[in-house]
Amino acid sequence: MSGFLVRLAISAFALWVAQQLVSGIQIDGIGTLLLAALLLGLVNAVVRPVLVILTFPLTILTLGLFLFVVNAAMLGLVAVLLPNMHIAGFGAALLGSIVISVVSWAASAWIGPSGRFEVISFDGKPRP
Repeated sequence: MSGFLVRLAISAFALWVAQQLVSGIQIDGIGTLLLAALLLGLVNAVVRPVLVILTFPLTILTLGLFLFVVNAAMLGLVAVLLPNMHIAGFGAALLGSIVISVVSWAASAWIGPSGRFEVISFDGKPRP
């Protein structure tokens, strides 16, 4: 359960950073921010895989760059579902999804699969 909460906090932090850096993204309130993080996780777990499979030929044709469009669509879907989250347009969604991906990746690099902070020693084995 704590791993889930850590991942939720990372997603909420990434959304907050995207809101600060991208002028076209507006999230009103901490509750909406946490709900958006939860909903983004659900959308990425349920809707995104289906969309990735359906757009696979286009993704291959664009050498994977179409996945940026899919990520932006998932962020846009979350904004449509939440009344207190607004995205100005496709450009803001695209840039926001890139910021969220980079921030989530950087923060998750410090978190192990168990959801706890892990230190990698020189022998390459993680220590709790």
